[in-house]
Amino acid sequence: MPSYVVIKRLVSKILQRYLSAETFPTKSFKDLLNVLIIRQHNQFGDLLASVSLFRAIKEKYPGCHITLIASPENYYAVTRNEFIDELFIFNKHKILQLGYFSELKKVLKKKYDMTIVPATVSVSLTSCILAALSNSKVKIGPNSLDGNKNIYAYMFNNGINLDWRKYPDAHVSDFILEIIRPFGITTKNFNSSITFNDIDTKYVHEFLASLSPPKPELTIGFHIGAGKLLNKWPIPKFIQLIERIRSGYSLKFYFTGSNADKEDLNIIKNRFGNESGYFMDRSIPEVAALVSISDLFITNDTGVMHVAGAVETSQISLFGPTNPFNWAPVGSTKYFLRKSDFIDDISVEDVFSLFNYIIEKHIKPNE
Repeated sequence: MPSYVVIKRLVSKILQRYLSAETFPTKSFKDLLNVLIIRQHNQFGDLLASVSLFRAIKEKYPGCHITLIASPENYYAVTRNEFIDELFIFNKHKILQLGYFSELKKVLKKKYDMTIVPATVSVSLTSCILAALSNSKVKIGPNSLDGNKNIYAYMFNNGINLDWRKYPDAHVSDFILEIIRPFGITTKNFNSSITFNDIDTKYVHEFLASLSPPKPELTIGFHIGAGKLLNKWPIPKFIQLIERIRSGYSLKFYFTGSNADKEDLNIIKNRFGNESGYFMDRSIPEVAALVSISDLFITNDTGVMHVAGAVETSQISLFGPTNPFNWAPVGSTKYFLRKSDFIDDISVEDVFSLFNYIIEKHIKPNE
């Protein structure tokens, strides 16, 4: 047996002695006034997919106060989210700072009716420990994930078996509800949600007004970056696609991105220069606001895809190895393309054909 497995099991036995949840099995709740949700692992795309979980609780218990523990890597996904009443950012690098530790302790020691630890692709030990330390009678978390036993399941008094194998093509915003469905809490609305305000809207209108032409037939946004190389459609294909669109339409177009996309965007700038706009390092609400006033958004499978998916604007998402039925944005105006595990197999013609279909179905009828 590998040494790391031995160490992991030893740590689990020690934690079990001190952090085992008191027995409190239940299948229903007359009311929920205060709920703690811990999702301090994964990236912001995963957290955006959790909106259906927040919404389900609020739909059944409208007066419920939801506290969310997120992380520095994902909290901005729910900035000003309408379903979150209190947000605490868990930063493990600050845990030894007295003031920060005091604030964390204050959050955990509030009286909760329920603590929930969702899980989609992995089980977080840190999240399990935070749940164990919370002042909550009911602690709900994964008993197993895809048949793999959670060796820290003793930290919950209501362990749920979560298994993608039963629903291989389920959307993540649907699957995440499996953690609370046994308690009669669910929703039919799997859409994500990002709240932006008048200041965000004013800013993005000014940004678009600064681009040419002043009165385009179409305004289209592009996101050419991705956290994983296998999720990046080739830059030359993006360029060819834009040129084909511009051959038939007066086009105002822009690119979203961050410093991580600098190298790819330099190629774009060398080709289009000031003909395009560059919306760089902006907040999630600002990006959502910009996409919301565009005609179409075309993106790789990455975090910004989920941001665009939270608004009603027509969208094309390009997929490689990831299952789009699990992760693509949902909605009548949301489309995806996938040919194989290799995103390069998607041709410019594939995207252009879908573009023309969307124009005819969603944009021209509104003219």
